Amino acid sequence: MSEILIRLAQTIKNRKDGGDKKSYVSELIKSGSEKCAEKFGEEAVEAIIAAVKCDRKNLTEEAADVLFHMLVMLSSCDVDFKSVLIELERREGKSGLIEKAERKNN
Repeated sequence: MSEILIRLAQTIKNRKDGGDKKSYVSELIKSGSEKCAEKFGEEAVEAIIAAVKCDRKNLTEEAADVLFHMLVMLSSCDVDFKSVLIELERREGKSGLIEKAERKNN
């Protein structure tokens, strides 16, 4: 199950590269990175609202939408999801406060 995001990112890349007119991903990416970012933001807001309401079922569904649309947004900007995973691995085990301070110093 942990590999689902990697497989999903690859499917999104394939649909982006394939330009399938019947593909939601293809159409969304074709509409531009601004539209992809806007859709990601909409889904994030919906997840926030579900969290505020402590609606576990809706939050689960909206969180899936957020992850999906984040991957679409990354693909629209030609950011490889594996590079995001590498960045997370680089940060693993570090205090968030230390990691953030290191970024400010670079």
